This record gives sequence, C-alpha cells and structure tokens, in this order.
Amino acid sequence: MSHHDEPIEYPIENVHRLIEPGPVVLVSTAGDDGPNLMTNGFNMPVVHGGALALVLGPWDHSYAALRRTRECVVAIPSADIAEKVVDVGNTTGAEIDKWERFGFTPLPARQVAAPLVAECFANIECRVANDRLVDDYHLWILEPVQVWLDERRRGSGELHHRGDGTFSTNGRTLDLRSRMTRWHYLTT
Repeated sequence: MSHHDEPIEYPIENVHRLIEPGPVVLVSTAGDDGPNLMTNGFNMPVVHGGALALVLGPWDHSYAALRRTRECVVAIPSADIAEKVVDVGNTTGAEIDKWERFGFTPLPARQVAAPLVAECFANIECRVANDRLVDDYHLWILEPVQVWLDERRRGSGELHHRGDGTFSTNGRTLDLRSRMTRWHYLTT
C-alpha cells in the first residue's frame, strides 16, 4: 500500500455522512396553526413490514405538533422535485405556509389528521408507536397505519442526502433475489 492508499482519520461528528439513512422525505403534521410540511433526511425502517424511525427535534416547527397529536404523514418525493424539497427544509413553518409557498397540494388522509402530499409518490400515514428515545436522541418510532403509492409520480426515484449538502439518487437496480436464499420471503 502506498502512502496515498492509506486510510485517513475521519471526524466522528461526520459519521452520519458515511452511513446514509433512508431517502429524503417530507413530513406533514397538523398543528394548532394548521398543517405544516418539513424536509427530513434522517429516517429509516426499523423492522420489515413495520415501524419506521425518524429524527425530529425541538428545533423543528413540526416538533410540537408531533408531540401533541402523535401522528404525521411521511411522504416520499421523487428526485424530480429535489430543489423544492430542499427549499422546504430551508424555511420554517413558524414564518410561512410552506404548502402555499412551494406549491405542494395537501390531500386528506384516511387515518390521521395531517394531510398527504399529492406531489409525492408515496405517503405513509403514521402514529407514534414509541417516543422513549425522543428526549435523548430526538428519535421517534412510528407505526404506519395507511400507505398510499402512485408509481407514476416516482420519476427518477428517491433522493438521498449525503450529509453535506450533496445528494444522490437511486442508480441502477441490481436484482439479486435469487441469491437471497435465507431471506427468500423478502423477495416477493
């Protein structure tokens, strides 16, 4: 190994840039001042076919609404609307109506008060399943109660934040289902 091939020390505070969470999502809540929309890049599935985890803290305007109502919609936008999604994240619902400002369309949800986001290809209505890690880690465990999918809106696929203002999109798909012998039930 030459000198240039040796690993270099990396800052611990940037480790999140190496372990990418789930796709960038929009989180819709219904607060006392009306519905709000926020961008979130720290989320992940917790178990197959079940819970989701989302980092959302007191610095977010949606925090109070999620604390009070214990429900939200996690909406997954396609990379086609990435600029609007980032712009939503650069503003606060305490000062503006993000729905109106950025041209997003609220649709009624079936199980929760927070609206669905018409421009997103997936909308997951959620209730808070566990908030024991919120005070220490701002980590909410959500239980999906209704899921909506519109493949026509998927466009160029999901958008992933790399933690430093850069983003990646889904690349080519590798079909390795035939090799998933231990986990074959996940391939259907």
